[in-house]
Amino acid sequence: MEPTVKPIVSMKDIEKHFGSVIALNGVSVDILPGECHCLLGDNGAGKSTFIKTMSGVHRPTSGEIFFEGRPMSFADPRDAIAAGIATVYQDLAMIPLMSVSRNFFMGNEPIRRIAGLPFFDHDLANRVTMEEMQSMGINLRGPDQAVGTLSGGERQTVAIARAVYFGAKVLILDEPTSALGVRQTSNVLATIDKVRKKGIAVVFITHNVRHAMAVGDRFTVLNRGQTLGTAERGEITPEELQDMMAGGQEMATLEGSLGGTV
Repeated sequence: MEPTVKPIVSMKDIEKHFGSVIALNGVSVDILPGECHCLLGDNGAGKSTFIKTMSGVHRPTSGEIFFEGRPMSFADPRDAIAAGIATVYQDLAMIPLMSVSRNFFMGNEPIRRIAGLPFFDHDLANRVTMEEMQSMGINLRGPDQAVGTLSGGERQTVAIARAVYFGAKVLILDEPTSALGVRQTSNVLATIDKVRKKGIAVVFITHNVRHAMAVGDRFTVLNRGQTLGTAERGEITPEELQDMMAGGQEMATLEGSLGGTV
């Protein structure tokens, strides 16, 4: 019998209140290394609050967060990043007119000294950027190519590759495919698969069941700040997952009224 893989992150009975509003109400989720854990839910389900709590933006009102088996309390996102929890948000935090290599190393600039003075190490930045992007399946015209000339999927891949290069053990992706076309979505899903195979835990936030089923190992559904359940690949069908997100009976009723077109 193979040993059970221990979670790299455990969220235990997490509650988050904003005044009288309960955004999370007793949420418990385990994230395993080398898996893609899909967190699904409609707008207002609590997905954003959940990832911001995991990544140090919010402190939980109650409950515990364990990282690599130890209780952890992040003072801010920098604490979480230092521990190895990186988040790629939809805005990607990139400057379109700057080069890919400059964006890749923004905030972590490599320095070399010339006559005792510090300068940005272009050679190192360019070499690393090209190597890391090629490892993710993206062939740039060159490291000086402006980020704004890349497709949405390619920019997502730059952000993901950057997080991985700088030591992410847990990579949280906030709706990375929501504004992408079919081809760009396929590229991002392929990148997620590459990251997972490196042994990094991926938390994939999405409301798209098809995208989740394409790469997910486990699936957790949030609804109004509570978990409706977690299932492993093979334990649940896309239809069942969609039903959980939509509230089951509500979806069945709507589908009947529209002639089965939902």
